[in-house]
Amino acid sequence: MKELVFEVTQEEDGGYCAECLTENIFTQGDTWEAVRTNVQEAVRGFFFDQPATPRRIRLHLVRDEILADA
Repeated sequence: MKELVFEVTQEEDGGYCAECLTENIFTQGDTWEAVRTNVQEAVRGFFFDQPATPRRIRLHLVRDEILADA
């Protein structure tokens, strides 16, 4: 496995949620730095007993913005 892709969304409270698109891995963090660290820890924990671990982790930030029509 060369790469894991996480879809990261920003919550209303300002925190972030990250969900892997190919494996059952989910984590969150209050800041962007925290979610980055938590994703790395979650991936290490998920693959702790497997010889092949992903070489790269891609974080895809999804931004949903609503604009009011004035």
